[in-house]
Parts: sequence; C-alpha cells; structure tokens
Amino acid sequence: MKRSWSSRHPIGFMALYLLLYLVAFNFLETRISMPHLLVHCQLDDLIPFCKYAIVPYFAWFVWIPFTLFYLLWRAPREDFWRLCLPLFAGMTMALLFYAIVPNGLALRPRYVPGNDIFAKAVRSLYRTDTPMNVCPSIHVFNSVTLMLAYYRTRCFDAPRLRWMRPAAAVLCVSIALSTMLLKQHSVIDVVFGMLLAFALDAIATEVQRNPQPSRRNRRERQPEWL
Repeated sequence: MKRSWSSRHPIGFMALYLLLYLVAFNFLETRISMPHLLVHCQLDDLIPFCKYAIVPYFAWFVWIPFTLFYLLWRAPREDFWRLCLPLFAGMTMALLFYAIVPNGLALRPRYVPGNDIFAKAVRSLYRTDTPMNVCPSIHVFNSVTLMLAYYRTRCFDAPRLRWMRPAAAVLCVSIALSTMLLKQHSVIDVVFGMLLAFALDAIATEVQRNPQPSRRNRRERQPEWL
C-alpha cells in the first residue's frame, strides 16, 4: 500500500505546516488592530507581573520542536502522528477563532523597568508580539498537548526516561503560569487553551481506538447480497 507524502516526509510536513501557520498568524497580527472582544476577568488583577517568567515562556519555543523530533527519532511512528493530529488541528482552530472573533487584552504594564536580561527580554517580547489573538492561548494549548503526549507515549515507559514525564508536567504548568505572570494572557485564555487541548486529545484517542476501515476493507465486509 502506497504511503502518503506526509507519511514519507514527516519533517517536510512539519516544515510546511509551520510555514503556513506563521504566514496565517502574521496576517492576523498585522491586519487586526482593534479587538472585537477584550478578554479580562477579576483574577487577572490579582496576578502580579513577574519578569522572570520570561524563562519558561521562551522555553516553549524549544520544547515543541524538541518533543516532535524526539518522538520522530525514538518513538513508534504512530505515536509521533498521534501527537501531530491534535497539535496541528488545535493550532489551526485557534487561528480560525482569532479570525472570526478578533480578541485581545489590555493587561500589560505600561513600562517594564530594569536593564537586566529579563527586563530587556520582556520589552523585546512586547515590541514584537501584539496583545491580540490571545484566546484561546496557543502557548497553553500546545503545552498541555505535549504533556499528555509524554504520559501516553510508550517510549517514556523505559525506566531511564520516566523522569521526562513529571518534568513535562512541571514545564507545562510553568509555561501556563508564565503567560499570566507576563500579562500575555488572561486566566480565561489559559482555561480555554486547556479545554481545547483536553477535548482534541480525547477526540484523537477515540479516532485511534476506532479507526475508520479502508475502502477495500469496507468492500470486503459487505454482505453477499449487496
């Protein structure tokens, strides 16, 4: 049976999706300047700003490719695709929601004082990333989806790799907290990012558990009287 292009070229598939995602995200960032929905809740006002949260926030950019390439290298291929399915689907759904319901926030401090590396990194983030397209949080969605993959993927059953599961949980929680401590996201964004991750993971589990029969198998299963 001939495999699809994506099955034969998983790295090319990831690169193609990344390109399309960045083009779409940049389009939304530049074209939408005023949100239709301003995301805010009272809990946001109780969470202090913390510039040191930039460390786990930026770790997200390394964690995603590390996990994808690690599973591609060490895990069965089906476990790799089991992560890609909800991961890329959720990111696409988030972009569609941003386009349909442009949303943003006004939680950032007016000025980040200090000349240390953390303050400079936060100011650089604020300059390059607009406070738009925030709900659901893709940072949180991806982090929860990756964490679930660590607990589900069989290669992490090995005794010498089991430590990566609690490490993934700690990193996931740290990244989620960092989005709120940096005032990049509201608590509402975080909650909806988590809900989207758990929902899509459950759907992917159900699809994996009950795969659709191929066209050939459907023909073979037809009763003789058809």
